[in-house]
Amino acid sequence: MPEPVPVTMSATLAADAEMARRRRAGEQVLSLASGEIGLPVLPELRERLAAAAHRNTYGPVAGSPALREAAAGYWARRDLPTEADLVVCGPGSKPLLFALMLAIGGDVVVPVPSWVSYATQARMAGAQPLNVPTLPGQGGVPDPDALREAVTTARAAGRNPRSVIVTLPDNPTGTIAHPDTLRRLAAAARDLDLVIVSDEIYCDLVYDTPAGPATSPAAHAPERTVVTTGLTKNLAVGGWRTGIARLPDSTLGRALHTRLTAVASQLWSSTTAPVQDAAAYALTEPPEILAYVAAARRLHENVVRQAARHFTAAGAHVEPVRSTCYLYPSFEPLREHLHAAHGITGATRLATHFAQHYGVGLLPGTAFGDHDDLLRIRTATSQIYGTTEAEQNAALTAAAPLELPWIKAALDRLADVLTDLTGNPVPHQDTPAPAPAHA
Repeated sequence: MPEPVPVTMSATLAADAEMARRRRAGEQVLSLASGEIGLPVLPELRERLAAAAHRNTYGPVAGSPALREAAAGYWARRDLPTEADLVVCGPGSKPLLFALMLAIGGDVVVPVPSWVSYATQARMAGAQPLNVPTLPGQGGVPDPDALREAVTTARAAGRNPRSVIVTLPDNPTGTIAHPDTLRRLAAAARDLDLVIVSDEIYCDLVYDTPAGPATSPAAHAPERTVVTTGLTKNLAVGGWRTGIARLPDSTLGRALHTRLTAVASQLWSSTTAPVQDAAAYALTEPPEILAYVAAARRLHENVVRQAARHFTAAGAHVEPVRSTCYLYPSFEPLREHLHAAHGITGATRLATHFAQHYGVGLLPGTAFGDHDDLLRIRTATSQIYGTTEAEQNAALTAAAPLELPWIKAALDRLADVLTDLTGNPVPHQDTPAPAPAHA
C-alpha cells in the first residue's frame, strides 16, 4: 500500500493556535501571523444570515440561482462579463481551490513565494507543485519566462503540468503583478495550454492609488482563466466559509464546470444555505457593503503602512505594498548583525526568535515556499484592530486609527522589538523621525 501524502497543519492556523495558547497562559503576545480579519460583521449581513436560518435543504451543488446571479453581477461590474451558469459556489475558497485542482488534473505551477496551502493541496490532489519564482515586487504571479522554461523542462521529464495558480493581489507580499506581466503570463499559458486559476479573494482590498485596481488574467486569457473569490477578507467573515468560482465561457470552461460540480457533489454536496443568502446579498454590493469594504481598506492601508515604516526604519527591505494587510520584509541587509548578535542565519530561526524572545507571532518565508536561507518573514496586521467588538468598530470608523490606544500600543511594541532585534532605533509613530543627512 502506498504511503499517505504527508500533510502538516496549515502554517497560519498553527501559528494562530500557538498564539492563542500562549495568551491563555497569561503571556503577552502580539499576533502578526494570520490573515484573519479582526473586524465585526456588518449588522445588515448578520440580519440576512439570521433571516435565512430556516433554510435546511441541500440546494443546487453549484449554488443557489440568487447567489450565482449576484456573483455574475459582481464580476460584470469589474469588467468580467459572467454567465451565472458558469459560477460555482463552495464552502470557502480553500476547498474550492482544492476541488479545482482535482477537476483540472495534472501538476500545478505554483509561484514562490505563495499562499501556504497551494503546494500542499496539489500534493493532496495527487499532483506535484512546480515551483516558479515571482518577479521582484510582483508577488503572486510566476515569472512568465521562467514558467515557460520550467513547464517545458518538466514535460520533457515526463511530468504533466496542466495549470498555473496565481494570487491577485498577493498573499504573502501585499504586492500586485504588473499588467504587462499578466499579459505575458496569459500568452505563456495559451502557448503551453495551461489553465490559469486566479485567486482574487483580496481584489477589493487594493488601495486607492494612481496605479488603480489589479488586472485579472481573465482580461488577457478569458478562454482559460478561472477566477475565485470569497467574503473572508473584504467582509471579515472567515468563519462563514463561502467561496465562489467563475469558469470561463469556452469549451474548456464548460467542460471544467461539469467536472468541478461533479467533484463538489462528492466533497461537500452544497454550501450552507443561510450563508448563501447572506453572500448573495453581499455580492449585489448595496451601499452599506461598499461603505464597509472601503472603511476596512482604509484601515488596512493605514496600519500596514505604519508597520512597513517600522520594518524599513529597522533596516529591513520592504517592497511597496499596494493592498491587503500583509508585509513580506526581507532581513537580508541585516544578515551579518542577526548572525553575530543572535545566531540567526535563516527565516525559520528568525521567526522562532520573534516568538520565543518577544512573543511576536510571525511566519517564516519557508511557509510560503521560500528557501530557509532567505531571511524573509510574513507579517499580517489584521488582528491588532481590537479585542472587543467596540474596539474593532472604533478602528473601522476612526479617521485616525493609528491614534487609537490599542493599535498604537501594538505598533509601538513592534517598533521596540525591531529596535532590540536589529540595534537600529525605530521611533514610535508619535516620535518625529530624524531628518535625513544631506551630503
